[in-house]
Amino acid sequence: MKKPNISTTTLYIRNMVCNRCIRVVQEELEKLGLQVQRVDLGEVDLLNGKALDLKKIRSVLENNGFELIEDKRGKIIERIKLVILKLVQQDQSKAPLKLHYSDYIARALGHDYHSLSSLFSSVENFTIEQYIILQRIEHVKELLKYGELTLSEIAYKTGYSSVQHLSNQFKKVTGMTPSHFKDLKQSLRKPLDKVFTN
Repeated sequence: MKKPNISTTTLYIRNMVCNRCIRVVQEELEKLGLQVQRVDLGEVDLLNGKALDLKKIRSVLENNGFELIEDKRGKIIERIKLVILKLVQQDQSKAPLKLHYSDYIARALGHDYHSLSSLFSSVENFTIEQYIILQRIEHVKELLKYGELTLSEIAYKTGYSSVQHLSNQFKKVTGMTPSHFKDLKQSLRKPLDKVFTN
């Protein structure tokens, strides 16, 4: 007996930036009766058992703060952001990046970096490099607030060449030193998907 041809559809979803997001998206899609094969930051693979009702999927995602990306350019940009997020969250002291960010992103997406960079800048109005810096600083803020590591350990863990480099970039982005930030009572951290919004 011939096996049925099972294919998958990949959905690209904006604002999926953490493990909780992955869990919520999977649960909500399964409630719609969809067969979820894989869920990762910003991506979901669905088994094509029945026709997808994109209107319902879009609605349930929006009700939970996510957005279904349906245009090709938006999908590529979201993939760039997710590659950067994973890279920034990676412990550089345990698994140092042996490539330049540009080479890593180009390989991960299978596209020429220059074209990716041009597309990103034209749509987002800031560069990939600026986005990487801001995501790294948000990660540093998180580690500073935990208070478990010294500034030197944080620099090493986040891939900065020195404490001085980290401190200079931190001050340039936030307007304050890392130690001043650490001493603040209120949190000035931003959700990772809101890094470039006011």
